[in-house]
Amino acid sequence: MNTRQLFRHSRIRLAFWYASVMAFILSLMSMGVYHSLVESKWWAMKQEMESIAGTLHDSLEPMLPTSGNPTQVLKVIFPELCLVNQPCNNNPSMIQRHTTGIGDRTTYYLRLFDHHQNLLAFSPHQPSQLSSRLESSSWQIVNLPNGDRYLQFSIMLHSGNSHSHDNSSWGYLQVGRSLRVFDNEVKQIQLILLIGFPIALTLVIISGWGLSGVAMQPIYQSYKQQQQFTANVAHELKTPLASLLATVEAVNRVENNRQNTRTLLNTIERQGRRLSNLITDLLLLTSLEQNSSQKQFQPCCLNDLINDLTEEFLELAVSKNIDLTCDVCSTPIHTLGNESELYRLVANLIANAIQYTPNGGKVYISLNTDQKKAIIQVQDTGIGIPDDQQHRIFERFYRVNCDRARKTGGTGLGLAIASAIAKKHQASLTVESIIGKGSSFKLGMVII
Repeated sequence: MNTRQLFRHSRIRLAFWYASVMAFILSLMSMGVYHSLVESKWWAMKQEMESIAGTLHDSLEPMLPTSGNPTQVLKVIFPELCLVNQPCNNNPSMIQRHTTGIGDRTTYYLRLFDHHQNLLAFSPHQPSQLSSRLESSSWQIVNLPNGDRYLQFSIMLHSGNSHSHDNSSWGYLQVGRSLRVFDNEVKQIQLILLIGFPIALTLVIISGWGLSGVAMQPIYQSYKQQQQFTANVAHELKTPLASLLATVEAVNRVENNRQNTRTLLNTIERQGRRLSNLITDLLLLTSLEQNSSQKQFQPCCLNDLINDLTEEFLELAVSKNIDLTCDVCSTPIHTLGNESELYRLVANLIANAIQYTPNGGKVYISLNTDQKKAIIQVQDTGIGIPDDQQHRIFERFYRVNCDRARKTGGTGLGLAIASAIAKKHQASLTVESIIGKGSSFKLGMVII
């Protein structure tokens, strides 16, 4: 499996798990919203029915007789209601229609029962298939053969002269309502969820695919950098190893010539040192990037550090006919850090400046302060760096000219190490360069 297929499959798996988790969360949320909406509508409907029943109960009880024919009394109290076994007034007047206080006659209906739970009176618009006997429970859901559903609430009635609320009460008042509107609303909610869930899931899948691509991008870039790093290491190691092998073969051929043997051994030593330096730099860079060093930061005097480095590189600069000067402010400047690492950082900058400055050029080192920061500047009059490559010079093994590090003996890791040390010390490292005129590196660090 090639790299693109590997990352494509990884992206598909990541998008699949993202979509699966989001689908599970959306399912839970949908069921929670559905249950909450249905329960709130059901509770509101029952509250409304209890309120209607309570209002009618309080209004009717004072007018109920303790004896006599209840049907005649009910006909006077409820002219709108139909009495059992008597003709029903299907066209009540406006006043009669609002006697019970229920305006929605298509949704609600009333029924009155005696204390034996026998039906006495009922609304003319009640369902015809309802039972004439009262159920024992207060709340009932009635399912009719035609598919209609009704919710009924029953409450006990007492006559106006009764002082006890027991089974010898006058009778029962039952308020019922059709569940058609409620069922339609529930179906609408279900339809919205059934349509909305696939749409939301589709959007989740699309966004998951896009987000997985964004998430895989840095991993893919890191993988490519790792591949490039491996190729660079192999390339860097190949040259000195090939030189070592060729030198050893030459030694075997000229075994009796001491002078030639000494020259070849010097070549072996030089290439071995180059390999040793390369491995040392790689280990140091890995240690810096992993921040594996346990050494605590200590106050470091940058003045002494710059003076020591200037003195150390002075001989190298003189040998190349380069004018090396430094300008260090007289006020001591201190920062927190690892002194040996800071020494290596600035040394790499100075070494690069000297190596890539032609004979007769100049290298200028300065240390100054800017507000609460120490600014170390290494400026040269060297070959310069093209604008489109300045952002890449801190990468491992990157060279503006592929052959120039070979001529100077560098490993291509100096600026990568400098950048890693600066990052570890939370310092800023920038470069400004003009082709043919030179480069200027600035290191900014916090003063203590």
